[in-house]
Amino acid sequence: MRRQLILEDGTVFNGEAFGSLNESIGEVVFNTGMTGYQETLSDPSYCGQIVTMTYPLIGNYGINRDDFETINPSIFGFVVKEYCQSPSNFRSDENLDEFLKANNIPGIAGIDTRKLTKILRKHGTMRGILTEAGAEDERAEEKLAQSTPMHDQVAQVSTIKPYVSPGRGYRIVLVDFGMKHGILRELTKRNCNVTVVPYNYSAENILRLKPDGIMLTNGPGDPKKVPEAIEMIKDVIPTVPTFGICLGHQLLSLACGADTDKLKFGHRGSNHPVYDYETKRTYLTSQNHGYAVTAESLEETELELTQIALNDKTVEGVKHAVYPAFSVQYHPESSPGPDDTNYLFDKFMQTIESYQSANKEEV
Repeated sequence: MRRQLILEDGTVFNGEAFGSLNESIGEVVFNTGMTGYQETLSDPSYCGQIVTMTYPLIGNYGINRDDFETINPSIFGFVVKEYCQSPSNFRSDENLDEFLKANNIPGIAGIDTRKLTKILRKHGTMRGILTEAGAEDERAEEKLAQSTPMHDQVAQVSTIKPYVSPGRGYRIVLVDFGMKHGILRELTKRNCNVTVVPYNYSAENILRLKPDGIMLTNGPGDPKKVPEAIEMIKDVIPTVPTFGICLGHQLLSLACGADTDKLKFGHRGSNHPVYDYETKRTYLTSQNHGYAVTAESLEETELELTQIALNDKTVEGVKHAVYPAFSVQYHPESSPGPDDTNYLFDKFMQTIESYQSANKEEV
């Protein structure tokens, strides 16, 4: 069966349909990772987006039970040059086509993904529609024009009720804006007692849990569309060590008076170089975001710039000059990607320990 991808500028790509036969409208973005397609498909931060993989062959090692980042994928579509129908991997449980069908995710293969990526790099991300080939282009373009961007992505991917992942170590409240399981795995690996709460959990309710630390997770969309979280962060960072990742980094920065802006085509991939001013080292990082903190807005805040992206000099890390709070724009849990920055979870543990020791000395 044939399928079309039509962009809002009128560009049409004709290819082969695979996965679900659903029609889908979303923001078309690209990911530069050579591997990690399963983690990409199951990353809640892709809610509302149609993802293009720039690597030409996808699906060759299948889908397995261990590499999921969420139970229910929220990606809106998948675009590849070629997909493998007969994966070769001892861990593989099913192929890519079977997985997409089971999760109602439409895919298109056989198109020039290099051309598509160059369009997005030149003109910026844009909305697109995956629809049956042979359908009237005018009808599809009209549906695309009448559609509106999603504004409630975080509400769709966040947990509805709090739950606990037990441990005997530090008590961590994990605010779920679209949490990847890799973040929870890193905390449980350090024996933390983790309470996962919804994105709109109030500061009062969080503080009633008596946390030793608070983690703000990744998530989809514009951070300014989550005002309740910004207000919550303002109330908790003076008294509880806080660590933000990706969307959590943007929300923490907004809560401290900084500003964010939408990037032209975003950072999505597993090989983005970041320079750390504190360690004087460059790290390769896994990234997935379409918004960034503006560097000039940090000047009027108590936030200090700690890391920058070497590709475009955007803000990649900050820390608070007074409160025990810091954040990074990338994914230190590295799922998928290099584990260069996995040490940040240990830094978070050390921040908690130092904060508690300082408070004991004051008492």
